[in-house]
Amino acid sequence: MIDLINLSVQFSGDYLFKDVNLKINSSDKIALVGANGAGKTTLFRIISGIQQPESGKVLMQKGISLGYLPQEIVGHLGKPLFEEVKTSLRQINTLGQEEHEITSSLQDASLQEAEHDQLIHKLGEIHHRMEEVGYYSINSEIEKVLIGLGFSEKDFSKLTSEFSGGWQMRIALAKLLLSDHEILLLDEPTNHLDLDSLEWLISFLKGYKGALLIISHDKHFVNEVTTKTLEIFMNKISFFNGNFDSYLKFKEERDSQLEARYIQQQKKIRETEKFIERFRYKATKARQVQSRIKQLEKVEQFDLPEFEEEINIRFPEPPQSGVVPLELTGINKSFQDNHVLKNVDLRLDRGDKIAFVGPNGAGKTTLSKIISGRITFDSGERIIGHNTIISFYAQDVADSLEPSFDLLQTVEGIGENKTIGQLRSILGSFLFTGDDVFKKVLVLSGGEKSRLALAKILLTKANLIVLDEPTNHLDISSKQVLQKALMDFKGTLVLVSHDVDFLKPIVNKVAEIRDRSVKIYYGGIDYYLEKKKELQTADKPQLKANNSEQSNGQAGNRKDQKRIEAELRQKKYAATKEIVKEIQSLETRIESLEERKKLLEDELADPSVYSNPVLAKEKTADYNSTKEELEVCFEKWTGLTETLEKIESSYS
Repeated sequence: MIDLINLSVQFSGDYLFKDVNLKINSSDKIALVGANGAGKTTLFRIISGIQQPESGKVLMQKGISLGYLPQEIVGHLGKPLFEEVKTSLRQINTLGQEEHEITSSLQDASLQEAEHDQLIHKLGEIHHRMEEVGYYSINSEIEKVLIGLGFSEKDFSKLTSEFSGGWQMRIALAKLLLSDHEILLLDEPTNHLDLDSLEWLISFLKGYKGALLIISHDKHFVNEVTTKTLEIFMNKISFFNGNFDSYLKFKEERDSQLEARYIQQQKKIRETEKFIERFRYKATKARQVQSRIKQLEKVEQFDLPEFEEEINIRFPEPPQSGVVPLELTGINKSFQDNHVLKNVDLRLDRGDKIAFVGPNGAGKTTLSKIISGRITFDSGERIIGHNTIISFYAQDVADSLEPSFDLLQTVEGIGENKTIGQLRSILGSFLFTGDDVFKKVLVLSGGEKSRLALAKILLTKANLIVLDEPTNHLDISSKQVLQKALMDFKGTLVLVSHDVDFLKPIVNKVAEIRDRSVKIYYGGIDYYLEKKKELQTADKPQLKANNSEQSNGQAGNRKDQKRIEAELRQKKYAATKEIVKEIQSLETRIESLEERKKLLEDELADPSVYSNPVLAKEKTADYNSTKEELEVCFEKWTGLTETLEKIESSYS
């Protein structure tokens, strides 16, 4: 379908790829991979005809229709959403226009019989083509795709100019998916999608009949959709039959072999050079020396693959919070007439790592900002537990960075116990290398500011961290650094994210925010997706009696499973209710005693107190008794929390 012949591209004097020959077939589902700057987007631009190669050519089968989704989307203006999508479907619109013109012509009373018959025949052909391309069901298909990508029916009549950048990308994607192209080139199509839209897109592309070429940092997405991997590596482009995970295994083995070969080659070169130097001026060895020099000239030079240094970054050990760091009860939140959250209850237990998922606009960010105290709520209660220290990250937090500071100055004040080298390592893991660390915040792009704000989070001593879409603007290696740090984090974590692969090893609970309410799933992201699929299957009507019986059995199993889960939660609540109350009571008492202890310390330091022997003795006695009670309470609190953790682990 598409042939790349002797394709070469240079950038700043260096080849991105050279003398590339490959063929893309009509049913290929391909992930395009390579290091940052390897030329992935350049290759897409060449295939789509936007950019010309330095040499070589792209041959495309005649009549092939190609669609390209770039990362930078031009805004859509002037039309309502539904009309914008429909008017972009050229074949559909052309057929409709042709039908209208022929129908109008047939109204002409002066038509000759032969002309009339000819028009009728042509109209029949057009109707046949309309049937073939799904003309009569196109409105339904547009609706299906728009709903799948997260638009609501009330959005259909909104002007496209009213939608933000992320939604503009979805409009462009909807137009491509409906255009019936034989090949699609998608550059980071999952940016700005929520989890519902992501799963819908995966399902759609799995059934897509044409060829797909995809650039994406979302491993879950490319693993689900693609079956081949196209790698740009060391100025060459080569195919690997297998999805991204299979490719990574192959790459690890390949790179190890290349490293071993390189080491062996360098050893042989050094030995040859030593021989040449040793016997260069001996006449009896002249022939052997010349032979070795020729050997060196013929040695095939190749570079080592870029091995990424293993960066192991850990959060500072946070102070231990209470057993319930934060609890929300009866929370209501509206923005004018938009009711976002209604009577929401949510309890965060110490050590929870919980993912917030749900459609865009459902209230995930709103709820995360309420938890972190960034915004207020209309009614309800936000209860902060004992010794809870909260840190919050969202992309708009980047705007609060001090613009006159450079990157090192920005993180120096937080990382008190970090050396400059360690701080540079942390910044490096978020793509700030070399002299980048001396750039002023003022000159950073939006994405760079977001990465810098995220690096600051890694230096915080908070025990409750709230992260809203932290993986935007991160490449795969940076995501892995953050992922590992969050896995090792000892505190409580709230993550708003649609990145399934990122969430998998981190979270132990999922909170689905939908229809102004919150539903908790007591398991990881795989458990949540499995439950959602079960619910979707249960919602589909069963057309056959035998399937209906099987469905009833499955529904029964689901009901049994839900009942078992509910009973388990009830038993866990009953087993821990009293001990949780006792711990919370102790935490309140500890907080009071710590305040009393601090007050007495201040008083004992006052000259008017320590110069009065009677008053000093009285205050010292009070201080000692307060300190003793505080130690007893701490000891009891430690014992009870350990007991609680054992009880809770027996129900997990």
